[in-house]
Amino acid sequence: MAPDPKLRSADLPSQTQVIELLGSEFARAGYDIDDVVIDASTRPPRITVIADGDKGLDLDVLAALSRKASELLDEIVQGDTPYVLDVTSPGVDRPLTQAKHFRRARGRKAEVTLTDGSVFTGRVGETDGTVLKVVVPEGRDLAIREVALTDIAKAVVQVEFSPPNRRELELSGETEKGAGE
Repeated sequence: MAPDPKLRSADLPSQTQVIELLGSEFARAGYDIDDVVIDASTRPPRITVIADGDKGLDLDVLAALSRKASELLDEIVQGDTPYVLDVTSPGVDRPLTQAKHFRRARGRKAEVTLTDGSVFTGRVGETDGTVLKVVVPEGRDLAIREVALTDIAKAVVQVEFSPPNRRELELSGETEKGAGE
């Protein structure tokens, strides 16, 4: 495969090279690389590595991953090419598209759109990789709704400004997060 001319002119590695270089190091630390975006049109060029993991990403983890990524990338970036490295998390607005995304979002509220066009909001529960359990309001109570992952057209985590209800968290299988009564 011929290298992208924009990337070659900037003396930067390709997206594939970055993933191959950093993937095993991130995996050893317990994280996946969700995506790599290389923007050679900016000055200096920017390499953005989007990482995620079951343990979550805090600032200390991001800083450690960034330091390691910088060390490894500095070894392969050709010449004295300056670049900006940004190691970040996917962000709250990333759509949940894979079983691991739902597993990592357990305990979070999400808006779910099904393939039949119906939409509902509930708290993400456990998944076995094929079926997702979602805690939904049912009258004045709560119920667990099981949805096949293949029936989900779109799911996005919702931002919450107050602690979730303790009972919702218990039903979702998530008891580690702080919760209100």
